[in-house]
Amino acid sequence: MPALPLPIPADHPAFAGHFPGRPIVPGVVLLDQAQLAIESASGQQVSGLAMAKFLSPALPGEALELDFSTSGDSARFEIRCAERKVASGRFTLEPRA
Repeated sequence: MPALPLPIPADHPAFAGHFPGRPIVPGVVLLDQAQLAIESASGQQVSGLAMAKFLSPALPGEALELDFSTSGDSARFEIRCAERKVASGRFTLEPRA
């Protein structure tokens, strides 16, 4: 699957408190946006977070991309800014009916 854009507006309200004067995208915002994108693209619902690693900070306005793959009851993902890895992990998925 081609990389999906993961847009996080430079004026996102989370930047005000994370961290004033040197803002970065909070990990919870990265995970939330990744979950929404995976659910939309795959048609499957995320049921939990099995694992996440935050590898480098994402700054306001950076162009982020999401790569993911699903297999059985999980979705592995990687968030990048160009070639730099920002985060990776694995969501658990609801069983298909």
